[in-house]
Amino acid sequence: MNTRLQQFLSAENITQSQFADNIGVARASISHILAGRNKPGFDFIESLARHYPTLNIDWFITGNGKMYKSASEPAPVAVPAATKPAEPEDILFPFPDENIERNTSRKQVQNTANKKVISKITVFFTDGTFEDYTNN
Repeated sequence: MNTRLQQFLSAENITQSQFADNIGVARASISHILAGRNKPGFDFIESLARHYPTLNIDWFITGNGKMYKSASEPAPVAVPAATKPAEPEDILFPFPDENIERNTSRKQVQNTANKKVISKITVFFTDGTFEDYTNN
């Protein structure tokens, strides 16, 4: 992938620093990828696809096909960002289920069909920390 990244930078006529700033990654990470020390991760490739929608990601990852998508391909559909944060209820219960009873006073979710109770939930935060919530 390092040679394909170099080809892409040349085709776009941008420097490593400009590219890193454009896709929001550390400049050193671009240097490491180009030197072959590291391979791009999912976040890198996702940001690359988002910021350069004409780039053929299949080509970038596998080397198959052409560098750029053809004009006849449909444009990617933009996914709108959420306008408000999801409520905890929406996160835990995204779809209504008539077999689930909610008892928020005891912080318990019980499946009445199988009598199963959630005993622990772990929440991971973007800063790398996490919190465990247990059913007591």
